[in-house]
Amino acid sequence: MKVLIDPADTLMLLLDHQNGLFQTVKDVPVAELRINTVVLAKVAKLAKIPVITTASVPDGPNGPLMHELKEAAPDAIYVPRKGEISAWDNEDFVKTVKNTGRKTLVIAGVWTSVCVAFPALQAKAEGYHVYFVTDASGDPSPLASQTTIARLTQAGIIPMSTNAVFCELQRTWNRPDAAQYAELYAAYSPAYQAVMESYARAQEAARVSKK
Repeated sequence: MKVLIDPADTLMLLLDHQNGLFQTVKDVPVAELRINTVVLAKVAKLAKIPVITTASVPDGPNGPLMHELKEAAPDAIYVPRKGEISAWDNEDFVKTVKNTGRKTLVIAGVWTSVCVAFPALQAKAEGYHVYFVTDASGDPSPLASQTTIARLTQAGIIPMSTNAVFCELQRTWNRPDAAQYAELYAAYSPAYQAVMESYARAQEAARVSKK
């Protein structure tokens, strides 16, 4: 029985990461939320996981999708909606998910309590194995987020952090793209960037001293 995420069966859903909605997020710093979302998009590309994005009324106050997603996931499939609050209520969105043939969904979005929770619950009811990424999602308050995490976990939907997702997909440093994964660690954690720089300097000093 597989207990860790299988990249070959996984689909990344990035829902409603919109500039207007970001202004309402109070449970995670918005700068971190944006970085974490980009990290998810980049690790999906590394792991050859399809990415689907969508936005809730992007021409209204919710605003357009964050611009970084285009660069981070240029091959992402964008599915427009017709006003549905839950992406899973949009037939085209569900059809796009089903057409991939993949049954494991990793979901992040804004708001966690709505744009993540509703499609996560609906997909779970249809037999999908669903994860949601807590720190690449945002809510209007910590209480809203905590309540949603409790609701979703009780429904059998699995909470994860961004770093847990990319570590679980990476699995080993013994791979040709290890340096690209290291860049994700540095993007996610500036402290880890400092560790990498210190190590590189120490290695450089050691080489110089041997000459």
